[in-house]
Amino acid sequence: MSKPTEFKNEPFIDFAKPENIEAQEKALADVRASLGKEYPLIIDGREVQAKETFQSVNPAKKDQVIATFYKATSEHAVEALEAGWRKFEEWKRVPVEERAEIAFKAADIMRRRRFEVNAWMILEAGKSWAEADGDTAEAIDFLDFYGLEALRYGGKQPITPIPGEDNQMVYIPLGCGVCIPPWNFPMAILCGMTSAAWVAGNTVVLKPASTTPMIGQIYMEIVQEAGLPGGVVNFVPGPGSTVGNTLVEHPKTRFVTFTGSMEVGLGINAKAAQHRPEQIWIKRVVAEMGGKDSIIVDGEADLDEAVNGVLSSAFGFQGQKCSACSRAIVDQTLYDQFTSKLIERVSEIKQGDPANLANFMGPVIDQSAFEKIMSYVDIGKNEGTLIAGGEGDSSEGYFIRPTVFKDIDPQARLSLEEIFGPVLAIIKADDWDDAIRIANNTEYGLTGAVYTRNETKQKDALERFHVGNLYINRKCTGAMVGAHPFGGFNMSGTDSKAGGRDYLLLFLQAKSISQKLT
Repeated sequence: MSKPTEFKNEPFIDFAKPENIEAQEKALADVRASLGKEYPLIIDGREVQAKETFQSVNPAKKDQVIATFYKATSEHAVEALEAGWRKFEEWKRVPVEERAEIAFKAADIMRRRRFEVNAWMILEAGKSWAEADGDTAEAIDFLDFYGLEALRYGGKQPITPIPGEDNQMVYIPLGCGVCIPPWNFPMAILCGMTSAAWVAGNTVVLKPASTTPMIGQIYMEIVQEAGLPGGVVNFVPGPGSTVGNTLVEHPKTRFVTFTGSMEVGLGINAKAAQHRPEQIWIKRVVAEMGGKDSIIVDGEADLDEAVNGVLSSAFGFQGQKCSACSRAIVDQTLYDQFTSKLIERVSEIKQGDPANLANFMGPVIDQSAFEKIMSYVDIGKNEGTLIAGGEGDSSEGYFIRPTVFKDIDPQARLSLEEIFGPVLAIIKADDWDDAIRIANNTEYGLTGAVYTRNETKQKDALERFHVGNLYINRKCTGAMVGAHPFGGFNMSGTDSKAGGRDYLLLFLQAKSISQKLT
């Protein structure tokens, strides 16, 4: 292992190559042979059992058990938090170079286990081969990027010199905090938020998503192999209603980083803001809470490029991305042409078990998601015209066909509410100004894209389209670490800018030191 001297994004695997297809098929076979095992909690480096267990299942084959996990309780959560604080006194003194080296080693291990990590996500999260590999590549990127960022923040910081004084500013860690990642990017976001915290010198209680705990288990194996000491990350799978709430409300929790729904994120923010007995700090909350993302198709757009961008953004990973396009706002001059071409492409989408490379779309994550999305399909039938999809089948897995409604009013529920599934609303705009107005009419502000050849409109969008991540003539999903720091405005969260140069600051505090010279 050699320390990267500069950050470079991890290349994606080319699944057109026979050797890569063979390697991924073998990894899937190996993982299938490992299904059904039982996994404990990990607290202070020890394996801990609990009285109750729960299972994660394959959303494409809901009778197939991926793994069984011991279910953490509130008592386990407190035990993990206390273990994290004990370890913090030692870990914060470990030189930043050693912490970064562990991150770089973990990245190398993940590269070695890449096809296996992909396979676990294909089976547990229902990701296609390409979506799973993109997730793994992003996790590798986070480890390398944040390792380098830790070294930058651990170095000498520029300050204004004052005659007669020796002045410096250093960044120090916060303490022990809580990481609550989502199921939709079960390795990338989990790895990113957790690794950023510990490489900055903090300790962590990690509560993985209950639908994808196996990916959290794989992460724990990787960082342990890389040399991360026990107690730096404490692994407590369990319900958000007990484990999550206990950790968020506890007076010893120093920070909370969360990715998920607006409703849950606002609840976490409110609970964390309450001062409790023996609490000596204001808890820091980092929240990324979803979006209602639009792609504007201007009258001067390249129509084929716009259709491709909307299709990929709306239906990649079944629309289960906070950055997914759920609204196509189309200029009236191209509306009928765009709609016709899009529907033709949607009809060609292959859907089925994502373990089959040929399938572009797989299942949604679970029964609850299936029911919520199908309820929005029913709403859409009353708000617009169904022109594609609308069918769901949960007999074997949680499959919903890519669904498109046209003639949706900008104030309709289908236009304003986050659905988090393969449902796209097409909205007609009178002109450019009308399209911008519609794009900004939700309470969210995460991602957005504009397709137009008109450079004046491109520049106008930079100022007026109010989102944290704006893309011109490309899809609104697929943010790359380092290139597209990710986070949104308004009810999309705290604009965390994951994968950017500001992100590690969320897990650090600055200490100014001044010494008079004699």
